[in-house]
Amino acid sequence: MRVVMPGCVGDLRNHPTLRTLLIMLTMIAYLVMGAKVFQTIEGPLEEEIAENINRLKMTFINEHPCVSDDNLEALLDEVIRASNRGVSASRNVSGGPNWSFGQSLFFSSTVVTTIGYGHVTPLSKQGKLFCMAYALLGIPLTLVLLSALVERLLLPATAMLRSLNAALGHLYRPFTIRLVHLTIIVTMLVVFFLLIPAAVFAALEPEWDYLDSFYYCFVSLTTIGLGDYIPGDYPDQPYRPVYKVATTFYLIFGLTFLMLTLTVFYDIPQLNLSTVFSSVKLDEDPEKMRLSGSGVMGPGYGIGGLVMRDDYNHHDQRRSVVHIRPHLDDSPSPEDTTPVHARDIRVH
Repeated sequence: MRVVMPGCVGDLRNHPTLRTLLIMLTMIAYLVMGAKVFQTIEGPLEEEIAENINRLKMTFINEHPCVSDDNLEALLDEVIRASNRGVSASRNVSGGPNWSFGQSLFFSSTVVTTIGYGHVTPLSKQGKLFCMAYALLGIPLTLVLLSALVERLLLPATAMLRSLNAALGHLYRPFTIRLVHLTIIVTMLVVFFLLIPAAVFAALEPEWDYLDSFYYCFVSLTTIGLGDYIPGDYPDQPYRPVYKVATTFYLIFGLTFLMLTLTVFYDIPQLNLSTVFSSVKLDEDPEKMRLSGSGVMGPGYGIGGLVMRDDYNHHDQRRSVVHIRPHLDDSPSPEDTTPVHARDIRVH
């Protein structure tokens, strides 16, 4: 018999409206908190830059009395408008065209991966129409490609989990082993797709320090794509097309490994917060449990149809591991992480 205390997870699952309202209030509070923090941090710097620009403009007008304030404002408006559309007025010719093949390939990758930096945009009506049609087909195609790559990467990731479980299964609980496995995957993501690429970008970009480069890698791989830092846009950047193509491949492989990390994370029921607000509990819906590949939470700890329970035999005090397999065949499951010494106990 399960007793549900007022205000706990069980009440949220039984009241979808209350659950949705709680999520909305939490999201609103999070947005308000973020707005206040950004306002406090960035507001003074914005005012300082604005004062500096006004001072420079007045100095320019005083030194060039033949230039009126209106003419200068008109020129600045055109420069800003062109800059917002990806055309820089600062030594733009020496930097190369925005729509070379390398630049265009980089732009195409930011469209289909939904990063969308916004630093370069289609200027013509035909380009805007093609961009919409291109994204409409390219985004689903990219998701299919990333899913296929993640599926292949799951093979060595699962093999690593099996090795960890075989080596540590007699010492630690399955949840602990899953955390070790997740930690290894996250470490690989941070080192090979954030720290090392950030060092490379800091070395190649003259105006970036290491924090700027790390910030760019994080914003890009999380598909935020603010567009304030774009690799290869320095006017005298050597081998700019090759640089853009290499960055395109980095983004694709980085997004793939990020999806792998999220897959491993959400495969741990104890860390999957979506189950807290789920209106249907997995242990009450066998079909959903089978399709999701998640084990039943409760006395046992399981993932992918693997349920590990801490039952103790009163005679030998040994831990028993029960492997519940939903299939009728005897072929090993790819998610079978049961230790070798515990595979003698199976329930079919």
